[in-house]
Amino acid sequence: MGFLIRTVINALALAAAVWLLPGMDITGSQALAESLGTGPAAVVAYLVVALVFGLVNALVRPLVALVSAPITCLTLGLFSIVVNALMITLTAWLSGFTPFVLEVESFFWTAVLAAIVIAIVSAVLGLVLPDGERERD
Repeated sequence: MGFLIRTVINALALAAAVWLLPGMDITGSQALAESLGTGPAAVVAYLVVALVFGLVNALVRPLVALVSAPITCLTLGLFSIVVNALMITLTAWLSGFTPFVLEVESFFWTAVLAAIVIAIVSAVLGLVLPDGERERD
């Protein structure tokens, strides 16, 4: 259940980034839009891209964070924004192999700003929504 909630939080964070940043867009399958309608097809597109984003963050991000730990320490953690922007760019590239595509116009402005927006929205929603894990005493 926690994975599903985390995917929904990622989808909402991606939706906020797409809404705020003009250089970022998520497009869905035209066939799905014709069969379901544009609203449900957009929800499916955001959920699929959020699933890809979650998998990239779970599998690739720890390795990149480990390799970039020295420069992250030197920059007092600010390089983690660049690592998050790299994960968004990797998600955009991987989503090109699916019917649901995340488009990022430029790395520096769009991906870095999207990383900041997604981090803020994910943190706020993570505090508001339950994550399925209970605290142990």
